[in-house]
Amino acid sequence: MSKISRFFKGGSSAASKSRGGPSPQEALARLRETEELLSKKQEYLETRIERELAVARQHGTKNRRAALQALKRKKRYEKQLSQIDGTLSTIEFQREALENSHTNTEVLKNMGYAAQAMKKVHENMDLNKIDDLMQDITEQQDVAQEISDAISNRATFGDEFDEDELMAELEELEQEELNKGMRDVRLPSVPSTSLPSRPGKRPACHFTFLIIKPCSSTRRRAEDEDEMKKLAAWAS
Repeated sequence: MSKISRFFKGGSSAASKSRGGPSPQEALARLRETEELLSKKQEYLETRIERELAVARQHGTKNRRAALQALKRKKRYEKQLSQIDGTLSTIEFQREALENSHTNTEVLKNMGYAAQAMKKVHENMDLNKIDDLMQDITEQQDVAQEISDAISNRATFGDEFDEDELMAELEELEQEELNKGMRDVRLPSVPSTSLPSRPGKRPACHFTFLIIKPCSSTRRRAEDEDEMKKLAAWAS
């Protein structure tokens, strides 16, 4: 039994078994089998065409009648080959359309499954409960932010004291240290005897410059002043 007869016989039996028609997979399989069968038929016809051309060349003018018969057969084979080319193009177009339709069907089917799954997931969801939950989450986030801000702020101690009073007390301490330093400074005594003057010249004016060097108490006062300034800056 040839492949064509098996193909049509199998198709009729399949149609009788399934009244709803063949499935896309079965139809695609049949189309591919048909394409394969026609492709083999093409190869056969191409071989026969080459053979008839060889016969026509062999006889040539010596046996014109045999050469003409070979060329006629070649023409018939070429016509069949052209018909098969058209049939293959039609089958290929139908197969591609069926494949696309089958793909679209599968895509839509899967999208339907996904829609049903989403619907099932959302069945037990209440929008009001979701709004309440999101509001609770927002409130807890605000509380967490307030706690974080409170922890990150620098702790301050001693803010209950008035800064102006502390500065006034500091100025008094500085003034006391300054007065104490001035008392410790001793000025040199003025000499009681006058310097001799040269005759014929006006007596020169003598100026005595007094250089006061800071004593150890003055340096200590300056160091204490620096320490008090640093302390006041830290407290502020």
